[in-house]
Amino acid sequence: MAVINYKKKEVSCKIVYFGPSLGGKTTNIQHIHTRTPEKSRSDLKCVNTEGDRTLFFDFFSLDISKINSLQVKFQIYGVPGQSYYRSTRKMVLSGADGIVFVADSDEKRLSDNIESFIEMKGMLEEYEYDSHTVPLVFQWNKRDLDEKTPVDQLERTLNKWRRPSFEAIAVEGKSVIDTFKKVCVDVVARLENDLTLQHKT
Repeated sequence: MAVINYKKKEVSCKIVYFGPSLGGKTTNIQHIHTRTPEKSRSDLKCVNTEGDRTLFFDFFSLDISKINSLQVKFQIYGVPGQSYYRSTRKMVLSGADGIVFVADSDEKRLSDNIESFIEMKGMLEEYEYDSHTVPLVFQWNKRDLDEKTPVDQLERTLNKWRRPSFEAIAVEGKSVIDTFKKVCVDVVARLENDLTLQHKT
């Protein structure tokens, strides 16, 4: 959850990109990083492997907003998608303030998307998150494929909570920034609401 440092007048929010292996999480984060002014971000840390481009996590801090004179710092992570890194995914998801679920539109990978989503939902329950209120945005990636799962099927299968969603082609940067902006807006809105409630009590 968001960590407030009143001495530094800073609040840190964690955004996690979740989804199946090679679905486009790393590509999203790399594109966001290149589009962000250098003075507003830290270096991107990434570990590449043969099986998946993200072994542990991608991470960078980004200052783009203020709440009640507090500078908002976003820490962006991408989880590894391979099945045997479940413990790492769970660790990275801990304390998330917002989530982007990146689904692979390849029709052959619908079951992988479903499996990944079920796993994410289970982890949120283990951490006692309210799945109905946690900021969550879906991205239907790889919409340039010839054989792709129809958007309405992805919506019915994965987005039963009726959260915001975007069709994307991450390798071209299409809808990457729109997806990121939406989850940031939702995270800030919830944080503002939580801070308001705290001041009233």
